[in-house]
Amino acid sequence: MEESRDTMDNIENAETAINQGPPAGEPERQQYFMERAKRQLAELSARLGRPLTCCINTFGCQMNARDSEKLLGILETIGYKAAESEKADFVLYNTCTVRENANLRVYGRLGQLGAYKKKHPDMMIALCGCMMQEEEVVAKIKKSYRYVDLIFGTHNIFKLAELVSQCLEGRTPDGQKQGKTKMVVDVWKDTDQIVEDLPVERRFPFKSGVNIMFGCNNFCSYCIVPYVRGRERSRRPEEIIKEIQKLAADGVVEVMLLGQNVNSYGKNLDNPMTFAQLLEKVEKIDGIERIRFMTSHPKDLSDELIEVMAGSKKICRHLHLPLQSGSSRILKVMNRCYTKEQYLDLAERIKKAVPGISLTTDIIVGFPGETDEDFEETMDVVRKVRFDSAFTFIYSKRTGTPAAAMEDQVPEEIVKERFDRLLKEVQDISAEVCGRDVKTVQEVLVEEVNVHTPGLMTGRLSNNTVVHFPGDPSMIGQLVPVYLQESKGFYYMGHMADKENG
Repeated sequence: MEESRDTMDNIENAETAINQGPPAGEPERQQYFMERAKRQLAELSARLGRPLTCCINTFGCQMNARDSEKLLGILETIGYKAAESEKADFVLYNTCTVRENANLRVYGRLGQLGAYKKKHPDMMIALCGCMMQEEEVVAKIKKSYRYVDLIFGTHNIFKLAELVSQCLEGRTPDGQKQGKTKMVVDVWKDTDQIVEDLPVERRFPFKSGVNIMFGCNNFCSYCIVPYVRGRERSRRPEEIIKEIQKLAADGVVEVMLLGQNVNSYGKNLDNPMTFAQLLEKVEKIDGIERIRFMTSHPKDLSDELIEVMAGSKKICRHLHLPLQSGSSRILKVMNRCYTKEQYLDLAERIKKAVPGISLTTDIIVGFPGETDEDFEETMDVVRKVRFDSAFTFIYSKRTGTPAAAMEDQVPEEIVKERFDRLLKEVQDISAEVCGRDVKTVQEVLVEEVNVHTPGLMTGRLSNNTVVHFPGDPSMIGQLVPVYLQESKGFYYMGHMADKENG
């Protein structure tokens, strides 16, 4: 479902100017290239005698998922039909590089695609996302995966139609380019440009992510994100509000505000404003019933934000607050800018202000120099905060980050033993905490038909816990009262409230 109702009007205007050359400004330039690529693909489709398909595979975070919705919106606008299979005419990997295994997965998938492309020369393969911001990665692809057609990064995804049009130029009827095959590479090191007014194909008609800022200024010593996503830059609040108003008019009831560190939103605006102030503006938008956001950095989570959350009727009772380590010594080496005691105090204040809130977190095990004592400090925080869930990771060395060059890397067998202990502790606590609402009626946003049991629907509480209950597909996208009959540890089984708890 396209989010911008005036996008097609803009494209029609671009069509009238197609022979005048591309405009210099954005998004008009991309509207021009969408029309141009549409014509090129129509010719290719006619030659092949069938519709053209595209497949996007997304690796990584919610921001990548949101980027993929934008990319799919552009591809569908220029003439591709979305497909699940990678045996498609255009395959795009939106990559993540937070951990090394994500890179290895992409290389493995690329090898399989290369074999398929030999038999289907009209196929195009594209790569984008964080992994493409690493110079050594691009160099490796150029050398070992020469059949890739297009590489672009995190800063210029809005240029997809222009880049696809460039790839299609000069192709001969057998799908190969005239002369020596040359991939298109367009990777920007950084940008202050934000281009958002383009087609988007949302996965869910009733909920949507909304980018409020891009980049990160924190430079945690283990993290490569600031190097591949660039410096923080916030969207203007009026643009964010306008986008959410359009979403609400299109039937969206839940939005998730996205940024690498949403708590630092607005600091670089011409007229600075706080994230809490932005939330208050979003809350006033008619039609939006639920507001989520991520990710929050503990060092920037203000008392103002806690107060706004406590008084809100729409902000969901769920906060993802990455811990990373419970050891103040390790946190200092990580450059996290808070201590164990400060984190515990923050968690306590949040829980007091917002009773019943679900706290989730990220934890790294095996950071360089982590001792048994440091690890026990992490376990202590887990036991005291009692997280609803935690994403636990074994430290992954990322070339180019300060931590990669640190001595005293922790032996693999020790890391694995700690990881297993932490995972068990998190799961045991989670199984207890997540059942706090059993035998009560709660509002559930119905998201989909249960994939395992016919006749059941699946939805989520405000605190993000999953609920399964009898219903029918007509409920999808609605907020309904559900009696939570039984807690299964990580999800609830329930019934519509008027049937069970009338």
